[in-house]
Amino acid sequence: MGIIYLAGAIISEIFGSTMLKFSAISRKKLSVLGVIVGYLLAFYFLSLTVMSIPLSFTYAAWSGIGTALTAAVGFIIFKERIQRQTIIGLMLLIIGLILLRL
Repeated sequence: MGIIYLAGAIISEIFGSTMLKFSAISRKKLSVLGVIVGYLLAFYFLSLTVMSIPLSFTYAAWSGIGTALTAAVGFIIFKERIQRQTIIGLMLLIIGLILLRL
């Protein structure tokens, strides 16, 4: 069940971060509400996750996978550029997660 909660935390964090970008672009209050709801849900699911998965892996997975997928959202939706060092950094995050889980 912890993995499901972790997935919920990651998805909520990506939603909140995406709404943060939308609020910076559009200045609509609904976007700000999306930021608040996204991050509240992310921390709620994160608190449920640490009940069954060690904190070190939970936080690393949440922040690492969230960062990677948020970069993908920025690339796909907002047409942001992804540079070579960004890709290398994301690969190192994934390697770090694998090593933490071993």
